[in-house]
Amino acid sequence: MATDVIDRRAAPRPDQGPHLPQAGRGGRRFATMALRSIGLYALTMLAVVVVVFALPRAMPGDPLLALEDPDNSLYLSDPAVREQVRAYYGLDKSLVEQFRSYVGNLARGEFGFSIARKAPVGHLIKLHLPWTLLLMGVSLAVASVLSFMAGVAATWRRGRAGDRWLMIGMTFFRAIPEYALAAVLLIVFAVVFPVFPLAGARTPFNQYGGLERWADIGRHLVLPASALTLSLLGTKFLLVRNTMISTLGQDYMVLARAKGLPDRLLKYRHAGRNALLPFLTVVGIQAGFAVGGSVFVESVFAYPGMGTLILRAVEARDYPVLEATFLVLAFVVLAVNLLLELVYARVDPRVGAE
Repeated sequence: MATDVIDRRAAPRPDQGPHLPQAGRGGRRFATMALRSIGLYALTMLAVVVVVFALPRAMPGDPLLALEDPDNSLYLSDPAVREQVRAYYGLDKSLVEQFRSYVGNLARGEFGFSIARKAPVGHLIKLHLPWTLLLMGVSLAVASVLSFMAGVAATWRRGRAGDRWLMIGMTFFRAIPEYALAAVLLIVFAVVFPVFPLAGARTPFNQYGGLERWADIGRHLVLPASALTLSLLGTKFLLVRNTMISTLGQDYMVLARAKGLPDRLLKYRHAGRNALLPFLTVVGIQAGFAVGGSVFVESVFAYPGMGTLILRAVEARDYPVLEATFLVLAFVVLAVNLLLELVYARVDPRVGAE
C-alpha cells in the first residue's frame, strides 16, 4: 500500500507533460557531464588550430608576391631585402617549424603581425570583433524570439490564413541567401528610401556620446541585423511548429484543455516546453551559420566586423590575420554551443544522467 502511494506521488501529472528528473538530485552528474563536454570541446579546438594553420597555406599564391611585383607599391627591388622580410614572418621555414612557432605564439597569447596591414593582429581583432559579436548576438536573439513566438502562433492557428502566410514567408526568407537579402534591404531602405545609413557601423567624424552614440550605432545596425535575422528565422520556426503539432493530441494537453486552462498557459507552459529542447539545439547549430552569414552581410554594408577583416586578408593572403580570425570565430561558435549544451542539461536533467 505504501509502495502504491510512493509510486503515485512519483508519477508525472498528466497536465504537466513528460516527467523530468529533479535537477537538484543530479548536481554531481551535471558536473561530470559539464567536465566531459569541456574536454570534448577542448579537443575540438585543438583540431581547429591544425585546420586553421593549414587552410591559408592551401590557398594559391603567396602573401609576399607583392614584394616581387614592380607595378605594386610594396615592390622591393633588392632580393636580399625580400628574403629578410620572408624570414621575419617565418615563411622561409618548413611547415613543421612554422606550425611549432604558431602554436608557441598561441600559447603566449600572441597572434603575430599582419603582413598586409602592418599592425599587430591582436589589435585588429580588438577593433573588428565587437562589431561582429554585436551583429551576431542581436540577430540570433531576435530571430530566436520571433521564430519561437511565430511557431507557437502558427501552431495554434494551423490551417488558417495566418498559418499559411507565416509558412510562405518563413520558407521564402529561408531560401534566399543572406547577401541577397542584404542587397535588397540596402537598395530599398538606404537608396530608394534613405531611412537608414548606407554603410558602416557609425557616422564618421561625428562627435557624440551617451544615448546619441548608441542611437547612431543602432541605426547603422538595423539593416545588417535585419538581413541576418530574416535568414535565421525559417528553420527554427518550422521546428517549433512541427514539434508543437505533434504534442497537441497528447493526453496531458487534452486534460489541460478540459481543466479550462487559459491559452497562454497551454501554448507556452505545456506545448511550448516540448519544443524548447530541440529549439536550443538548432540555436547552437545556427551560431555557426550566423558566422558565415555575417561575412557576406558585412561585405554588403561595409560593416567593420570580422567579415570585412577576413575578406581583406583573403585578398592579400595575409596568413597571420586569416589564422587569427578563423580561430577566434571558431572559439566563439564552440563557446556558444558549449553554453547551450550546459543550459540544455539544466533544462532536461536526463542529459546529465546519460
